[in-house]
Amino acid sequence: MCTNKSNNKKNDISNFHIPRWNELPNLDLYLDQTVTLLETYLQNYIGNKDEKIITKTMINNYVKAGLLKAPKKKKYKKTHIATLFVICTLKQIYSINDINELIHLAIKTTKINNAYDEFCIALEKATALTFAGKQYTDDDNMTEEKYLLKNVVQSFANKLYVEKTFLHK
Repeated sequence: MCTNKSNNKKNDISNFHIPRWNELPNLDLYLDQTVTLLETYLQNYIGNKDEKIITKTMINNYVKAGLLKAPKKKKYKKTHIATLFVICTLKQIYSINDINELIHLAIKTTKINNAYDEFCIALEKATALTFAGKQYTDDDNMTEEKYLLKNVVQSFANKLYVEKTFLHK
């Protein structure tokens, strides 16, 4: 049975939004600015409020691991920021190696801006439907890539639902 507290958390999810490609800054950002941007968008939805979602050290480690291209002149472009939004979201449920593979699969068949926007739309849809108690239904014309994306974002939405509704994180 849901309490008022869990209902409030469910209602808070209605504001869950990952910025689309055209909403990302057109100017390159320094590392501190990049961290602030990511934290601003994700802090209410991902992880524990006492822990950072992303740090400068984490970003540097993603660069060293080859998950993220090295910044030019210490500035991060849209591609970096979009990739970091995906990483921050998916690291809640997948390993860094798995995320790296999923990103490479996504951009193998489409441009990064399109893949990123599709990810954002699917993530928000899965999250909204999960918190509304509805199923993310399959489309008969769903490609294998879209089916994979649906399942990836649904796993995030399910984890978020359990944490916010029942574990009160």
